[in-house]
Amino acid sequence: MKKNFLTMLLALALCSSTFAQWKPAGDKIKTSWGEQLDPKNVLPEYPRPIMERSDWKNLNGLWKYAITKKGAPAPVAYQGDILVPFAVESSLSGVGKMINEKEELWYQRTFDVPSNWRGKQVLLHFGAVDWKAEVWVNDVKVGEHTGGFTPFYFDITSVLNKGNNDLVVKVWDPSDRGEQPRGKQIANPHGIWYTPVTGIWQTVWLEPVATQYIANLKTTPNIDNNSVKVEVAANTTSADKVEVKVFDGKNLVAKGAALNGVPVELAMPANAKLWSPDSPFLYNMEVTLYKDGKAIDQVKSYTAMRKYSVRKSPNGITRLQLNNKDYFQFGPLDQGWWPDGLYTAPTDEALVYDLKKTKDFGYNMVRKHVKVEPARWYTHCDQLGLIVWQDMPNGGPSPQWQARNYFNGTEVIRSAASEANYRKEWKEIIDCLYSYPSIAVWVPFNEAWGQFKTPEIVAWTKEYDPSRLVNPASGGNHYTCGDILDLHHYPGPNMFLYDPRRATVLGEYGGIGLVVEGNTWVNDKKNWGYVKFNTSDEVTNEYIKYGRHLLELIQKGFSAAVYTQTTDVEGEINGLLTYDRKVIKMDEAKIREINQKICNSLNKE
Repeated sequence: MKKNFLTMLLALALCSSTFAQWKPAGDKIKTSWGEQLDPKNVLPEYPRPIMERSDWKNLNGLWKYAITKKGAPAPVAYQGDILVPFAVESSLSGVGKMINEKEELWYQRTFDVPSNWRGKQVLLHFGAVDWKAEVWVNDVKVGEHTGGFTPFYFDITSVLNKGNNDLVVKVWDPSDRGEQPRGKQIANPHGIWYTPVTGIWQTVWLEPVATQYIANLKTTPNIDNNSVKVEVAANTTSADKVEVKVFDGKNLVAKGAALNGVPVELAMPANAKLWSPDSPFLYNMEVTLYKDGKAIDQVKSYTAMRKYSVRKSPNGITRLQLNNKDYFQFGPLDQGWWPDGLYTAPTDEALVYDLKKTKDFGYNMVRKHVKVEPARWYTHCDQLGLIVWQDMPNGGPSPQWQARNYFNGTEVIRSAASEANYRKEWKEIIDCLYSYPSIAVWVPFNEAWGQFKTPEIVAWTKEYDPSRLVNPASGGNHYTCGDILDLHHYPGPNMFLYDPRRATVLGEYGGIGLVVEGNTWVNDKKNWGYVKFNTSDEVTNEYIKYGRHLLELIQKGFSAAVYTQTTDVEGEINGLLTYDRKVIKMDEAKIREINQKICNSLNKE
């Protein structure tokens, strides 16, 4: 007994020593959340609240890491500690090193499996790893995945030991020197291009399930016939049935079941509550999988009754609609970058902070710009009431950009690998985000970056998810396809094209810059905005001037607008907030007042 006690004390001492050695890398600005980060308790929240089980184990924390030449064998010794899930280039990783396309990043840690999981299958989940991940457990390769923005998992049950288990992950990410979607990442950050993100950047976790289990949910509400369709994908076809229950609080309001993989069709109450930014009501769901009459798996989820559509209004303007009513969608361009965590918010409180401020500013929408967020971000949007436009992250070569007219040039031809990467990852993004009620618009391309086969990609997207709108290319090149014509104009609003058959929107404008001393990422001389001012009052007044002009353009045909941007990002100082989120740069009350007028501008049409 005494020996075991001493062993435990030694282990605790070693563990405490390891955590004491961790500290953020570099000397760049940090958020308050990053400054107070506890490396022993990193992002502890359940990572997938739209399909939640009660039992799980978080593997975030300190792992070992090594950087080797591409193709080299696994390292014999590791080079230090890295705090997962922060990319190796980030400050909060504790490493802060850049990696090139000729190198690979290795991770290693050990874990044990709780004794009460005995007899269960054990799934190893990764929220996201950029870009190619290969995974070994106890020296057995359990799988690999390509794609930097979507979750994946492996069943590792058959290779587990009773005690400690060894987990190794190898990552290769060529950043802008590869043919994969990468968003704003570039090896030489400058201008609108930012620091690369390599490796694990979302939560890693374990989950016990039955031999037969629910693998995915696909939920589609229909307010026109007052129903909800739930497609339940299991890892087997031999289970008896699936049952879905829908609750308003604790009150059961709908119930249905189906066999053999057939969708469950649920009739909702006649007075079903509709979701909107003003009233973001969510119905709770409980989904159960049965075998031989016995419940073998159950997950908790949620859904919302809402509808996104376009319709020509009585005055002849084609408008975006929410729940069959004209609804002006207005929000910021949200890039989702952090000075200390890059792609990864330091805490869940930080993750939701930007969204709460977006609501505080009076917006009803957010455009998620060339990045995909962790699952919890979308749940926060569902709960707070923020409509989401979801971009596909950019990648690949670009054709000539003809932003001010309809495209009449020659589209770029991507390599076979580049096109395959795009199609695979775009489908995976839609698949993993499909059931979030807040997502209204898919944006396959941003401006002309990597734009190819536009009508074909738009048609596929619309067919794959007919429940949402498709914005073919925010900012052009423009084609007469999809649901939206999206113009970009800086700094002030302007309408230089109009489409009477589709909704015409202002997908980017603004970019009003203000340097806040002590809260910038780079030297003041390298900071930039589309226009720059010297005081908060000047920036606020310019914002209001643009807002008043936008109100005039709404009456002429705009159905949505996106202001650039939520926060400063690296050298860009055109955010409503500083990059470290410590300073609100405009007069919040005045901004909210004009924003509310814009959001409510179509209420009487």
